[in-house]
Amino acid sequence: MKGISEVRSMIKEHLKFDLYDRLLLEKVILVPPMRVPGIMPNEACFLYAVRGKSQFYSSQKGHDENIVAKEGVVMKCGNYLNEWLAADEGNECEAIAVHFYPEVLRKIYDKEFPTFIQKAQSYPSAPIEKVKSGKLLANYIASLQFYFENPELVSEELLKLKVKELILLLAKTDNSDAIQQLIASLFTPTEFSFKELVEANIYTNLTNEELAVLANLSLSTFKREFERVYKTSPAKYFKKRKLDRAATLLTQTNQRIGDIAFNCGFAEISHFSKSFQKYFGVSPSDFRLNHLGK
Repeated sequence: MKGISEVRSMIKEHLKFDLYDRLLLEKVILVPPMRVPGIMPNEACFLYAVRGKSQFYSSQKGHDENIVAKEGVVMKCGNYLNEWLAADEGNECEAIAVHFYPEVLRKIYDKEFPTFIQKAQSYPSAPIEKVKSGKLLANYIASLQFYFENPELVSEELLKLKVKELILLLAKTDNSDAIQQLIASLFTPTEFSFKELVEANIYTNLTNEELAVLANLSLSTFKREFERVYKTSPAKYFKKRKLDRAATLLTQTNQRIGDIAFNCGFAEISHFSKSFQKYFGVSPSDFRLNHLGK
């Protein structure tokens, strides 16, 4: 996945194996918090959290999935942001990734694909599917750890076998139907409209730069396209939508104000309160009191 090997400043260790001149396996140890962009126009990836936890954002669905240690995800072609967080304060995060490319799989299987891969066009699927670690998958990850520690033992034939082994394991997990459907459609690029991307991520706290990554656009092009589509700036549009949603939650739910702020994409309660006061003329708590019983 592009990005995991491009964010250098907080990466403490990065080990990798290539096959047919493409990145196939990699292990990364990093210092969180860190957001890693992933642009995969013709590639898919299995990502496993050894230590730490991560949440994913996609161009289709906003905040898509969370994983903790000993869990993984399969991601098909698309654009993602992966935010790594420590499970305990000060801890490092460790991840192992296996990359899938159509041209590499063709060489590995020599046209003898498993049946569910051959039927790729038959299955619609979500962009991300979580994989819980059973005993077989845990043993598989342990075997990769061994090879990262002993790279002199790794050969081209071994790498081919490890890819085939993983695909078979993923196809036999507890949620095998969903995983098989996702694997089968790994190589059908995901198409999405600009408005779908924006609407999917309104209530996240992603920056314009990160939204541009998801859209596979430069920041300047993203801003121009946004103003063309919405006739206003991203900052004004997102703030209005977030505050309007907060007002609805204040009057229609019993959620705490801090939870509402977080659910509407504000990272800090103080920032939310100041923005709300400026927009509505009253504080969130007074706004709620004023609308009780109406």
